[in-house]
Amino acid sequence: MHWLYLILAIIFEVMATLSIKQATLGNTYVWSAVIIIFYTISFSFVYYATKSIEIGTVYAIWAGMGTALIVLLGWIIFKEDMNWYKIVGVLSIIFGVVLLKLQATA
Repeated sequence: MHWLYLILAIIFEVMATLSIKQATLGNTYVWSAVIIIFYTISFSFVYYATKSIEIGTVYAIWAGMGTALIVLLGWIIFKEDMNWYKIVGVLSIIFGVVLLKLQATA
């Protein structure tokens, strides 16, 4: 169940970060409220995930997967640049997350 909390924390963190980009495009007050709500939900799920998963593992996976997803979604949704450096970086993050997950279940 705690891994589900971590997945939900990542999803809400990504939605909050995407909302930051939306806030720069217009209606700052509405998007600011959305950002605060999504980050609050995300941090709440991080709290529950850390009840049975080590904080270092939770934070690394939460931050790493959030970063990787934002790079990919920024490229897909906002047409941001994608190059080999970003691809290798995202793959490195994913590889690191897999290693942390394997270590946490061992």
